[in-house]
Amino acid sequence: MLKITVKDYDELSKIELYDTLQLRSEVFVVEQDCVYQDIDGKDQKALHVLGYKNHVLVAYTRLFKPGDYFKEASIGRVVVKQSERAHKYGYNIMEASINAIKTYYNETNIKISAQCYLKQFYNNLGFKEIGEEYLEDGIPHIAMLKT
Repeated sequence: MLKITVKDYDELSKIELYDTLQLRSEVFVVEQDCVYQDIDGKDQKALHVLGYKNHVLVAYTRLFKPGDYFKEASIGRVVVKQSERAHKYGYNIMEASINAIKTYYNETNIKISAQCYLKQFYNNLGFKEIGEEYLEDGIPHIAMLKT
C-alpha cells in the first residue's frame, strides 16, 4: 500500500526532492531512452504528490493550478517505478492527484499531455482525448481532458 503525501515545493525535504528527481530520471530519461530537460524550472510552482512504499518513492506526479501550465489545472510527470507497476500504483497516485486538485485548487477540469500508449489508462480515470497526436521529446503524446 502506498503512503501518499502532497507538498508544495518549499515543503519538500532535500531527500524528497532528490528521490523525486531520481525517479523521474530513472523512468523518463533512462528507461524511455529520452534525452530531455526534466529539470525545467516548473517544479517551484507545482504541488508534488509523492507515493512511498516502505520509505521508497515508487510513484509521483506534479500538479499545476489553472494558468500555470495549461488554461486548466493539470497533472504531469506521472511516474511509477518499473518494478512496482504490477501493483496498479498508477491508479492510486492519479486518484490522489485528482483529489488534490479538487482540494487545493477547487477545480474539476484537468488537462494532461499523455503518452499515447497510456490512453486507456487515462480513459479509465475519466480523461478523454482532445485534438491530434503530437510528438513531445520524440514520444507520441495526446492532450486529454477530464471534466
